[in-house]
Amino acid sequence: MSGVHVVDKLRKTKALLRHERLKMYVPRTVKMSKSSLWSMLQQYSIVYAKPVRGTFGKGVMRAEQLDGDSGYLLRRGTTSTRFPDFSSLYKGIQRVKLNRPYLVQQGIELLRYRRRRFDLRVMVQKNPSGRWETTGIIGRLAQPGKIVTNYHSGGKPMPVETLLKPHLSPAQTQEMVRFLNRFGTEVAHALGRSFPRLNTIGIDVALDRRLHPWILEVNTNPDPYIFKKLKDPRVFRKIYRYARKLGRV
Repeated sequence: MSGVHVVDKLRKTKALLRHERLKMYVPRTVKMSKSSLWSMLQQYSIVYAKPVRGTFGKGVMRAEQLDGDSGYLLRRGTTSTRFPDFSSLYKGIQRVKLNRPYLVQQGIELLRYRRRRFDLRVMVQKNPSGRWETTGIIGRLAQPGKIVTNYHSGGKPMPVETLLKPHLSPAQTQEMVRFLNRFGTEVAHALGRSFPRLNTIGIDVALDRRLHPWILEVNTNPDPYIFKKLKDPRVFRKIYRYARKLGRV
């Protein structure tokens, strides 16, 4: 019952794009080449380069086309490197990625809490009745200056309500949580059609400045223990109970 682990991010993206209603929540994502990186930067000015088969935010880079003829900025971890032209930027990325296949994703400017980026992890599991259920939502606050929010890269787990407080009223926050609960099961059903043995997913959701949700990534082997950081122990207890039933812990 342990389910299937799909590591290829492009395969998961293609599976989501088969479902018309979800397309508006999926950032444009393509396999990286010199020409695709160039065209994506021309279109979006900010993009993320990610390993096709990476975890924990390792190897993720953010490339930005600067205003005017100021060149390009590449951010990785907490370091920033400026390049005078596109060719030198691409060489800089190649030095980091080595021969690993990478993808390029439309850059989404994450909402911030106290000047630090954050996103949301939505946990969705098959319950004992075999139906998809959203079992937990938690925020992940990036370390100062970091471009990734992953817990294993130093991200801080925090209640969703705390992170959204500067951006939404309490009533609007409740509505957003209700939306994310429905959204989680919708994404799970969509992926389940392409990967029938799936029984657990963790959806990384970004909210942009217009509060539009974006699916940054779907993890098919999500860490349940991050939910132990929430004050309400009932959330983790349910997630753990379902995970045991599914043979995932």
